[in-house]
Amino acid sequence: MTVKKANTSSINRRTALLGMGASAGALASAGVLPGTMGFAQAQSSAPIKIGFQKHATGIGAAYGRWYGATTDAAVKRINDMGGINGRPVEIVTEDDGTDPGRGAEVLEKFANQHGCDIAFGTLFSHVVIGSAPRAAELKLPYFVVSEGHHVASGMLNRYTLQPGITDVKSQVISMAPFVAQNLGKKVTMIYPDFAFGHDHRDFFSEAIEAQGGEVVAKIAIPPTETSFTRYFPSIPRETEVIYHVMVGPAVLTFVKEMGEFFGPNRPELFGFIDSLEAVDIQSSGLEFLEGTYFWEGMPRHAQADQSAYDKTYRAAVGVDDRGASLADGADVSTFAHMFGCWETLNIIKKGMESAGYQGPHDRAKLIEAVEAMTDMPESEDHPQGAKRFNGKTHQTFGKQFISQVTDGKLVCVHTASIEDGLYEDEVDYTTQSF
Repeated sequence: MTVKKANTSSINRRTALLGMGASAGALASAGVLPGTMGFAQAQSSAPIKIGFQKHATGIGAAYGRWYGATTDAAVKRINDMGGINGRPVEIVTEDDGTDPGRGAEVLEKFANQHGCDIAFGTLFSHVVIGSAPRAAELKLPYFVVSEGHHVASGMLNRYTLQPGITDVKSQVISMAPFVAQNLGKKVTMIYPDFAFGHDHRDFFSEAIEAQGGEVVAKIAIPPTETSFTRYFPSIPRETEVIYHVMVGPAVLTFVKEMGEFFGPNRPELFGFIDSLEAVDIQSSGLEFLEGTYFWEGMPRHAQADQSAYDKTYRAAVGVDDRGASLADGADVSTFAHMFGCWETLNIIKKGMESAGYQGPHDRAKLIEAVEAMTDMPESEDHPQGAKRFNGKTHQTFGKQFISQVTDGKLVCVHTASIEDGLYEDEVDYTTQSF
């Protein structure tokens, strides 16, 4: 609050201070603290600081940019509703370069330099794996928006949670029956050669075998590769289905070169949309994808039965019915993944409110509050769909979508239920001490 200096000597310093005190009292009695207009009264008016570990550079940069846009939109909505426990939310962003070593350094900055309450946002699995041990050492709750099975596998620790997006194991368990029943049972897999790709390799191999199929070849590609044609001759002739999941800035090159190599005489194609995230499905050279299938975490193209929640979410994050930026139609989002930022932030809000979170001394209470969560209904907080959180494994489960490219549009042809992706617990983090 600023008080103008009076020109008349009849108002002295004591009178001015009394006036300031009265004004502050009036604000307090109205449930509003000075400097926090729009927020309910709280024990502290300082912002809740969330450290956003962003892939601003490196192979995850396209995801990082849209994770950032989604985070900003979610935080604006939360603050417009009064913040968390009457306090505004502030995002503190650091670039991890999509690098595990830098990821751990970023967490240290959040805890020791920026005074963040929690860390949030990481996608690429090798960065999560490289960062999570430091989160535990710092006792900094680490909410990741990844997909790797590393959280639910028990590899990490009680401070690391993945409550807003499903993991690869759940995704492929849900997809394998559709692939085996509709596309073929002899599968060649093409995947990136790091933890995320290894999860696909291991869990899909197991899942397709359970459906009476087999993986006849596994082709691992370095995530920094820029040309892919030399890998395609390794695909066996007996292949009925090519299962592809690629990431990074060269994904458009990957799908174009695959089309050029096979021409019209290709096996069936089943891809994870990662191979086309941030890429327009109608880009020149992708015509061969017509009729092929993709897994999607959330349908990029608005469907005929679009929910009101999907429509509201798209408007908030600034994308159109094709998942492209409202400001630039050529700027295609990472729509199948970025919803995880929106939903995770809403889970953090709910957890902090349930725990009565006031500061770092309440971090354990926050984790326990999130661990106690179970079913989350589809809503504006969860526009992708209903979720079921497993507090023991720190992993959420949700719907999965299979879309077919039809007249240049991704049309959902199959929706897997939450139950389709459930699996047995492999860890109970709640037994670990803080």
